[in-house]
Amino acid sequence: MSDVVIVGFGQTTVGEHWDTDLRKLSYQAIDAAIKDAGGLRPQALYVGNMLAATLSKQAHLGPLLADYAGLTGIEAVTIEAAGASSAAALRAGYLAVKSGQLDTVLILGIEKFSDKIGSGFDEALATTSDSDYEAVQGLTPVAQAALLMKRYMHENEVPADGFAGFALTAHANGAGNKNAMFQKAIKPELYAKGGMVSEPINIFDVAPHADGAAALVLARRELLPSNGPNPLIKIAGSASASDTLALHDRKDMLFFEAAHQSAGKAINQAEISLDQINLFEYHDVFSIYAALSLESVGFATRGQGWKLAADGGIARDGKIPCATMGGLKARGFPGGASGAYQAIEAAQQLRGGAEANQIEDPEYALIQSLGGPASTAVTHVLQRLD
Repeated sequence: MSDVVIVGFGQTTVGEHWDTDLRKLSYQAIDAAIKDAGGLRPQALYVGNMLAATLSKQAHLGPLLADYAGLTGIEAVTIEAAGASSAAALRAGYLAVKSGQLDTVLILGIEKFSDKIGSGFDEALATTSDSDYEAVQGLTPVAQAALLMKRYMHENEVPADGFAGFALTAHANGAGNKNAMFQKAIKPELYAKGGMVSEPINIFDVAPHADGAAALVLARRELLPSNGPNPLIKIAGSASASDTLALHDRKDMLFFEAAHQSAGKAINQAEISLDQINLFEYHDVFSIYAALSLESVGFATRGQGWKLAADGGIARDGKIPCATMGGLKARGFPGGASGAYQAIEAAQQLRGGAEANQIEDPEYALIQSLGGPASTAVTHVLQRLD
């Protein structure tokens, strides 16, 4: 079967795009991606979106956005998997090309969180949890993460500032990303002063909700000229796994089984070992998720993910560089578009185009996007082709 490669990508800045609607925001990313791919026209569009039907009162995004981008007539569908929506769309596009059914596809992650504010926004977010047993009780995603974090801290004797390393690393890297929502490093003293959102989670342990659009063009490698405009990035591994939607149904709440399974499958598919991974873009919507992801994937032992961050192990020059362009925490959390941003940021590193945030000579990147508390986990291995 043919290799599937990323030939172009485009992204908007992440922030509050009050004056830009879904169509225009999406078009900015799509146009940039197609131009970056040398004008290659996609045969299909896979849109990853989380809450447009609720927040923007707009469903059926596939044909809407294809039409606005001048791609009327192509296959165009929307894929929803909460925060992992565009990662799932990337996997769908990968499978379509890998199977030989399509030669070129366009992946788009789009979210407009700013289209609704107040209690309506919180209600919309709660739809990604178990409605009958969690949301109906008033449990929000941040409160759920706070319960996880509190239990983790109790079992592993984590100090009050034990998770600071995740926020400090993310903001240090966000400072070098022109598309990030927050482009300023923070100091430990500022983290310590952060107001509580839901104890023990403070404001620096939560990724900010934001708007954004990110697009990638995938193609069969043999169809491309050898002297293309950009280095090619191969999708060497792709896997997805699921777990229970409700946390109380799990045997072990402090281990992300779906993250473990999907990462293992993707790495095995790429025929590499974990120690060959040069960077990891994790889904740090909450600091506790970052710690659990490091442990579930295998970069840290149980209960030690926070120490890896505290000791500088996730810095750009650390054991396993993470959130190299700011992660969800500093770049911002554009809902279902997050996975597409992760793929672009990893591809920038592999291309050698991460500018001030460039890590030294990376060959393999691992990207993982989560829906809820790893109820869905989608993992990809990207490889630089020399």
